[in-house]
Amino acid sequence: MSQTPYAVAQPSQSALATNKLIRNTYTLLSMTLLFSAFTAGMSMVFNLPHPGMVITLVGYFGLLFLTSHLRNSAWGIASVFALTGFMGLTLGPIISAYLTMFSNGSELVMTALGGTGAIFLGLSGYALTTRKDFSFMGGFIMVGVLVAFLAGIGAMIFSIPALSLAVSAMFVLLMSGFILYQTSEMIHGGETNYIMATVGLYVTIYNLFTSLLHLLGAFAGED
Repeated sequence: MSQTPYAVAQPSQSALATNKLIRNTYTLLSMTLLFSAFTAGMSMVFNLPHPGMVITLVGYFGLLFLTSHLRNSAWGIASVFALTGFMGLTLGPIISAYLTMFSNGSELVMTALGGTGAIFLGLSGYALTTRKDFSFMGGFIMVGVLVAFLAGIGAMIFSIPALSLAVSAMFVLLMSGFILYQTSEMIHGGETNYIMATVGLYVTIYNLFTSLLHLLGAFAGED
């Protein structure tokens, strides 16, 4: 009989830890999205040029590695803001280009932003409500992202617009799946570090937004 309270307490403690992880993740994610929006706005105000693919990739993977290394310390939070701030700086010139190239550029940006928010809130809400285990999607998403990334590089090098659009469509689907996967990992204990969970969701939102913007520009943009 003495073991009964302990057996009952274990799920409660696990639930408390999960709720804390989710709360910390979404709090930090909200703050980093606001900070990223601020740096994107600053890059637009000062008309900063896009750093290019090489600098973007080096900066992203370098800061991602640093964040992963510091994920269990307070410096990890600073590293997250450095990463998301940097990505915001790369996003500003992209948004400026759409505002300049298309007469309905502001509508495209707002539609992509609204679509990103609706997809993220809808899918994360579904995963949180149903508490289904989507861990089986991990391998598929990883392979899909690698294939899409390489295809995207090929589309840029060989200037193939159709392939570029296909890659954007792939990323919309893959990032949607990753939202379910990442949320499920937090619920079921596959991810226990809120800093890394935040980074994963932030990158997903970033890629989802830019992919939707690219698709909207191609099919609904007005020169």
